[in-house]
Amino acid sequence: MQKVPKIKTVSPFIEKGFPTFTLGRKLSPFFLTRLMEPMSLPAAPARTLPDSKSLAFLVVAFISGLAGALQTPTLSLFLSTEVHVRPFMVGLFFTLSAVIGIVVSQLLARYSDRKGDRKTLILYCCLLGAMASLLFAWNRNYFILLFVGVLLSSFGTSATSQMFALAREHSDKTGRENVMFSSVMRAQISLAWMVGPPLAFALALGYGFRTMYLTAAVAFVLCAVIVRYLLPSMRKTTLVMRQPIQAPRRHRRATLMLFIACTLMWSSNGLYLITMPLYVVNELHLPEKLAGLMMGLAAGLEIPVMLLAGYYAKRCGKRRLMRAAAFSGLLFYGGTLMFNGEVSMLLLQGLNAMFIGVVAAIGMIYFQDMMPGQAGAATTLFTNSTRMGWIVGGSLAGMVAEVWSFHAVFWFAVVMMAASLLCLLRVPEPHSGETSAEQPAG
Repeated sequence: MQKVPKIKTVSPFIEKGFPTFTLGRKLSPFFLTRLMEPMSLPAAPARTLPDSKSLAFLVVAFISGLAGALQTPTLSLFLSTEVHVRPFMVGLFFTLSAVIGIVVSQLLARYSDRKGDRKTLILYCCLLGAMASLLFAWNRNYFILLFVGVLLSSFGTSATSQMFALAREHSDKTGRENVMFSSVMRAQISLAWMVGPPLAFALALGYGFRTMYLTAAVAFVLCAVIVRYLLPSMRKTTLVMRQPIQAPRRHRRATLMLFIACTLMWSSNGLYLITMPLYVVNELHLPEKLAGLMMGLAAGLEIPVMLLAGYYAKRCGKRRLMRAAAFSGLLFYGGTLMFNGEVSMLLLQGLNAMFIGVVAAIGMIYFQDMMPGQAGAATTLFTNSTRMGWIVGGSLAGMVAEVWSFHAVFWFAVVMMAASLLCLLRVPEPHSGETSAEQPAG
């Protein structure tokens, strides 16, 4: 019987490093044909390299964050030294600013979720933010700034929530990881806040508040140009549920507790941001630039915290990370009460970064997971918890500083952080299976 030669290769891929093997028996033609066919590879994973539109989101996040970081840290000092008002009027300004901001953002969110183009809204909001900066640069009348300037500024700050809602829709369409992409965008805002506060104090103290506000106006205009030419316009989608729409009803109490917890945490942060510049200058008699350095250091430390929070959100769970953030905030404000030296206050910014970094990176996604199919409403609800924090923080900061002292304000921050931690104990971990799918409207 004729000897069958051994087959040494069965695939053309051996030359590319695949191991060779020898078969000592005759193979059927069908089997040989199957072996010689090109190897079927698994489907490629979702693209992770940034495209031009994703990079545009990051640039817009940085520039819009820079515009805000130039104005917010110095606002209490601006009202005190340039407009010449008492601490109570400073707190009232922040309170009414937050109230007007909530009304504006809710109207914009309702419009954009139903029929509005988010890209167009973001463009107009940036232009109105630039007009607000110009008004603050040239006007020193308290009531004009309060009603006209704040109204324009509310549109400018609403651009951020609309941008994150548009980014969520873009990431869903392109198959990107929502939590990580949102965390990277938040990191851009933190990077802006790392640069913004020191730059704001340097411009305000060295060249005057007018120069500082003109710089913010330029940032808003540049942001509007990038939005106009680089951000995508997303088609409106109709919601197709895998199951009946019941997640918002089922999680109504949990969402309420999450909103209260975030409001209390942002209230503590608002107390700190409003009070700290005046506390450093008027009570501790430390250099004015220290306030900018503290804010910039905290923002710089927030960047790795946000990225790590986005990375570990699925492994550790959003609930656990939020609780750890609240505990870090409790330690931070307690430490602010105990220590008042320059070095110690700078070192405490590590706890501040862990607190704000996690809440900013995970909080918005937490709301969106609790409210599937309502990206705009969930994002705005999270943003409004920030504005509610400014309402509470502004009211308390003004009254407590007027009656007692700036140092006493931080006692209220400690109490609110403890209450927020208790609220978070009532909030469950959202399940990924409850999210809804969206398809383009046909």
